[in-house]
Amino acid sequence: MRAFAFDRHIIKSYEQFSRSFSTIRAEDLRDEIDRQYGNKRFWPDALLSLNPRFRSGPTVDCLVGDGTLDEATGKIFHLPGPLYRHQVESIAKAGAGKSYMVTTGTGSGKSLCFFIPIVDAIVRARKARQPRRMQAVVVYPMNALANSQINEIEKFIAQSGRQRP
Repeated sequence: MRAFAFDRHIIKSYEQFSRSFSTIRAEDLRDEIDRQYGNKRFWPDALLSLNPRFRSGPTVDCLVGDGTLDEATGKIFHLPGPLYRHQVESIAKAGAGKSYMVTTGTGSGKSLCFFIPIVDAIVRARKARQPRRMQAVVVYPMNALANSQINEIEKFIAQSGRQRP
């Protein structure tokens, strides 16, 4: 399939671009960076899904029940139905400290793929009385999208009765 060849081409081009900014003279540092690139540290393997339907996964309550999410996170993201499978997979990857990228169609709940794990990390850190610190940086290409997303997350928090983290 040409999509995989294109994917490899894009990744190789990006690797060449990202390495073009500097020359690393320290052999140990250069070897470690080469190892990180070789282990695909900077990008995940390609995942293509041709099914236009988004597969259902468990509910937020189920993820709270099995300990994947904190109870407070479940109250914030109290949803009427199940999550999509790609959302659950994203939550699992985030919980395991792995990088991930979600590319799905409009209306697939991509924002919840990162909002839920971010809020869960904040909730758990606060319960553990850890000092406040940066948990995530969310970058949007347009102010309008950023503003709509902050409004959306604030709605979730408000409906839960909790204060903004």
